[in-house]
Amino acid sequence: MRARHIWSWAACAGTAAALLLVALPPEAFAQARPEARPAAAGKPADAIFESAKAMFEALPEADRKAVQDALVWTGDFNAAVSGEFGRRTFDAINAYLVRARRPASGTLDAPTRKTLLASAQRARDAVRFSLLTDARTGMRLGVPQGILVKHDVNPNGGSRWQSADGKITLDTRAVAPAEADLVALYERSINMQTPGRQVTYKLLRPDFFVVSGETPTGRFYLRYASGPAGLRGFSIGYDKALARDFDRTVIAIANSFAPFPESAAVAAAPRQPQPAPAAEPAQPKPPLASGIAVAPGRILTSATVAACADLRVAGAKARMLKSDQASGLALLESDAVTAKAPVALRSTVADGGVLVLSHAVNAGSGPGLVVTPADIVGGRLVAPLQPGASGAPVFDRTGALVGVAGALRSAPNVVAGIVPPLAHPFVAAEAVARLLADSRVAASSPPRDAPRSAGEIAAAVGTAIVPVTCGEPDPSP
Repeated sequence: MRARHIWSWAACAGTAAALLLVALPPEAFAQARPEARPAAAGKPADAIFESAKAMFEALPEADRKAVQDALVWTGDFNAAVSGEFGRRTFDAINAYLVRARRPASGTLDAPTRKTLLASAQRARDAVRFSLLTDARTGMRLGVPQGILVKHDVNPNGGSRWQSADGKITLDTRAVAPAEADLVALYERSINMQTPGRQVTYKLLRPDFFVVSGETPTGRFYLRYASGPAGLRGFSIGYDKALARDFDRTVIAIANSFAPFPESAAVAAAPRQPQPAPAAEPAQPKPPLASGIAVAPGRILTSATVAACADLRVAGAKARMLKSDQASGLALLESDAVTAKAPVALRSTVADGGVLVLSHAVNAGSGPGLVVTPADIVGGRLVAPLQPGASGAPVFDRTGALVGVAGALRSAPNVVAGIVPPLAHPFVAAEAVARLLADSRVAASSPPRDAPRSAGEIAAAVGTAIVPVTCGEPDPSP
């Protein structure tokens, strides 16, 4: 069965004051800073981190989230409030401790935690931040009512909150199920032609999208989610001059967004005893890598798959034909793969960046084709790649194969639902050509055609992009 297409976009251009949207600060999407390396009492830095992690994870989940949310309000934490401990939380706690003139141990004792929570509450109270259920859309969202003092109707349907001077605007909107089209709304949001608008991040998933960026004078952030009740979302925009004080409030608003609180309430309501449900089928394993069929039964992918003793391609058994650790490439064989993409190699990248076509498991829905705009900078592939993108083919905007994504080192930290763009290894077309020539797979140098859209390129080669897994059973009985 052909995999569902799931479009992931990143690092492009665009922003609109006309929409009065708002961007989370750029550092909220950046790679997490390295852990602080304190030398408290001669204790090794790694041991300090692990000790702090153990103490944090011993707290109840509600307390862990409360600490992270408080650190948002003190300006020390710029990521999603998840209750999980990582380097961002470790660094945020240490930043707070340093200001409090305490040792940077990464841990908060009970009195310090109480002081932190009280400080955050004062910051919330100062802007009258309240979690509201929007009567016009049904969503739940945190609103700084002390700043956004004007409450009116959003002309597009929903509610509008604005500051007294009109320099900050928060809009909510709901779209009825009969009119809901997440992809169409996403496309309109990224393709607005407004002078000076620059989209700095865009991401589409099966059930939500995020678009953010800047205008010459402002920032914007837009998020919509889909569900049985249609589409619900919000946009927020503010003057750049206010960023120093308002950025943390934007992060708090984004973390508070609950598009369908009524669904959560139904799920949490007590239920009458029911017969035990049938066991659900196991969720698919995340792909080990992605590959591209370059000839009938031949799949080009990452050499990292060589460590697997039970290779599968699209669920069917496969075997290793050749693995080249020097180039980072491998060639697999599987009789189940018949579709192939024309191997048109180009050693130079056309203008307009590149596209990475990979496979990933998305919210338990199974593997889906992910199309990710990227750039090649200094021989590295800069893109928000997800686990499973190792070995993914990289195309220029004309549809020519220019290389392969190298091995991803680890899963990235997701920030407010967003995978940040990071620098990954890149295997250029020359290494691909050498491996294919040694394997008797013909490759050609294509003419420089006119640029094509991401959709056109995905349609042309999408059936040849396959997930590579380890030990996943055949889908057939």
